[in-house]
Amino acid sequence: MIVVVGDALLDADLIGRAGRLMPEAPVPVLDQLEERRRPGGAALAAALAAGDGAEVVLIAPIAEDEAGDQLRAEIARSGVELVPVPTSGSTAVKRRVRSGGQSLLRLDSGDGPAEIGPLPAAALEALRSASGVLVSDYGRGMSGQAEVRAALQGLPRRTPIVWDPHPRGAAPVPGVRLVTPNEAEAAASGSGLKALADRAATLVADWGCEAVAVTLGARGALVSRGESSPSVIPAPRVEAPDTCGAGDRFAVAALLALAGGALTIDAVDHAVRAAAAFVEAGGAAAVGQHQAGATQERLVGLDLVDRVRANGGTVVATGGCFDLLHAGHVATLEAARALGDCLVVCLNSDDSVRRLKGPSRPLVPAVDRARVLAALEPVDAVVVFDEDTPTEVIRRVRPDVWAKGGDYAGAELPEAALLREWGGQSVVLPYLSGRSTTRIVETARAR
Repeated sequence: MIVVVGDALLDADLIGRAGRLMPEAPVPVLDQLEERRRPGGAALAAALAAGDGAEVVLIAPIAEDEAGDQLRAEIARSGVELVPVPTSGSTAVKRRVRSGGQSLLRLDSGDGPAEIGPLPAAALEALRSASGVLVSDYGRGMSGQAEVRAALQGLPRRTPIVWDPHPRGAAPVPGVRLVTPNEAEAAASGSGLKALADRAATLVADWGCEAVAVTLGARGALVSRGESSPSVIPAPRVEAPDTCGAGDRFAVAALLALAGGALTIDAVDHAVRAAAAFVEAGGAAAVGQHQAGATQERLVGLDLVDRVRANGGTVVATGGCFDLLHAGHVATLEAARALGDCLVVCLNSDDSVRRLKGPSRPLVPAVDRARVLAALEPVDAVVVFDEDTPTEVIRRVRPDVWAKGGDYAGAELPEAALLREWGGQSVVLPYLSGRSTTRIVETARAR
């Protein structure tokens, strides 16, 4: 069981269509408004952990007001068990006004930090039974509550604690396994990697924690145990217009990995990749709109397609197993990308490859094949599919051009009829003779 302790908020997105400007000022007018509520703050972290399949208990102050009732309902809907802590304050609400996938404005309401009552017996029991604890600090007082701090310090050393700090929150209790400030929260005096490494080492000593992972956004994370040469975990390249919730996704992924027995450096590496997949799949705005985990990874790329198409660009897609990437693959990808403004690679999943190629394939798992493909300059997005053919994923992407490498001279591509449904065009790209995964494998075996 995972326990999340912290400050719960109510988040809401007011989503509308911006089709014109006000006559009095150059301000967009939004109509067709739709409000989407979701758990925020520590409640978002708890919901993400539950979405990953964990049994989750959230210990958080919840006010007795209308917004608090709405927050309780969202927490229950996320599958999280709530242990509310009495508070004299009102519920903090963050409303983002959004259109076209972009945030235009945020409206905050609710009191600042308020008096927090005693911990219920159920909260103390949950902490004693936890396999891992996340302190999700949003600067509203929960991290400084005396009973909370005493209970955390009394946990067995084998119970990993991840502390996601806030500039207005209390310092972590000594002995925490991992503290996860972002670059601004780390407050390094000076710019550059050396200043950040020095500051991280100082924080390890000041907080008495085992390690600090400073999250660096698109640059990944820096991990320090106080040594002079910290580890830097790079982030995969992603399209991420909305990074809201990335810190929560990072902290949750790190805790779940640690609770599963992972080493700290491996947990941070997992957390960096999980946060990247999360923001590219839509970030906090997409929570509740699709399933978590692997399903999120399979949706990566569709936001990019929408943006390219909205700007009048040409969307190109291609597909295949791409097992043991070779020069023939690269030639096909380069030629396909030259046909438009973005290239989406539809990648066969591991099960799909096994059905097509036999039980000995793939040689490289889908997560690694996708990562290698995404690192190539011609590739803008990778979408994994489970079926034997890419028909359904092509329908979802609806490319203007479907490009296929191989020897199809004089024959129609199998996907041609599908492309005609929306006026798309299928094309055959030159085949680079003598290059294939099968031939590479046979050559390796012969040697």
